[in-house]
Amino acid sequence: MQGSVGRRRAAQGGFAYLALMISIAVIGVAAAAAAQLGAIYERRMAEQELLFVGGEFQRALLDYASTSPLGTPTQPRTLDDLLRDPRYPNVVRHLRKLYADPMTGQADWVLVKSPDGQTIVGIHSVSKAHPIQIAHFPAEFQGFDDKRSYQDWVFVGRLPTATLGGGNPAATPSASAPSATTPTASTPSATIPNSP
Repeated sequence: MQGSVGRRRAAQGGFAYLALMISIAVIGVAAAAAAQLGAIYERRMAEQELLFVGGEFQRALLDYASTSPLGTPTQPRTLDDLLRDPRYPNVVRHLRKLYADPMTGQADWVLVKSPDGQTIVGIHSVSKAHPIQIAHFPAEFQGFDDKRSYQDWVFVGRLPTATLGGGNPAATPSASAPSATTPTASTPSATIPNSP
């Protein structure tokens, strides 16, 4: 009698241990899935912030070009020129602040330079991560569909006409990625041709 009770208790203890192991495994899988979803959510939020910040730079570059006094460059030499336009004696701001890249957390933008390498026509992230969003971009981000990395999201001030006050052609993105890189003292840069 005592032997049968002992066997029953041992079997119940075995089942309890097995149930505990299964519960731990299920909790572990659920925690891993939650962590992965959390990481995807965070990257998605950073991606949306990148589109916002890139749009701010795009609008600032466009504003810089469209407000160019006659005979002055239509593109800034540095990003700081967007904060305080050196072409005017009074303070003229095209950008509120120099934003950090949401994908890296640093202001380590790659500068897209004009063919002569003297002025900035756009920026893009240094991140090689694959974007979550690959379609259905707003019109201001035309050409972003099906890009393989955030580096391919090039934010360029686009103008509807070919020239402005200074007579320089307006910068528009090329059909392909920037053709060459030319590092500057503080930020890497890339060169793309101006459209005719």
